[in-house]
Amino acid sequence: MPKAEDSPGRFVHVWKAGRSERTLLLLHGTGGDENDLVPLARMLDPDAAVLSPRGKVLEHGAPRFFRRLAMGVFDVEDLRRRTHELADFVASAAAEYGFDVRRVVAAGFSNGANIAAAMLLLRPEVLEKAILFRAMVPLEPETRPDLTGRAVFLSAGRTDTMIPGEDTERLAKMLGDCGASVELQWSPGGHGLAAEDISAARSWLIR
Repeated sequence: MPKAEDSPGRFVHVWKAGRSERTLLLLHGTGGDENDLVPLARMLDPDAAVLSPRGKVLEHGAPRFFRRLAMGVFDVEDLRRRTHELADFVASAAAEYGFDVRRVVAAGFSNGANIAAAMLLLRPEVLEKAILFRAMVPLEPETRPDLTGRAVFLSAGRTDTMIPGEDTERLAKMLGDCGASVELQWSPGGHGLAAEDISAARSWLIR
């Protein structure tokens, strides 16, 4: 599993070739790393290639993909910059590893799901689909993108104390208003992932 140096435009990451044309872009939550969601990829689609970068921002030593000012309050300027940097990395990785950038599916949890949502809003050309576990509205883009042909699966917990349910619903509406096909799945749990979240996401992905 090769890793790149954490230099400008690059991310420490895991790459695994697959047996299908699909590539899963794995985006971990706060405190995770490039290895965190690799087992999840095998549950979602064991034939897919895997690209799993590590977030570059450290919050008290915990890796994240972008800075926040407080719980649920994002540094939007940093988020925009990091979103473009991540999208550029995906495009360069496609050239390096030979995968089709038109067949990339983001699978993100919490902070990773939020930057995946930001990619849909700012750089949709690098994602075909997105699986967003415990996501909220990351930002309001200046110009809303045309997401016609994109598909998004949102998984939210009804007892999640970190993300208000109405915020997830607002994200689902925003993406739908941009033309994406959106499915919102509710689970009875909180912020953590449960087996039913993964099972529902897999069923959605392999339809």
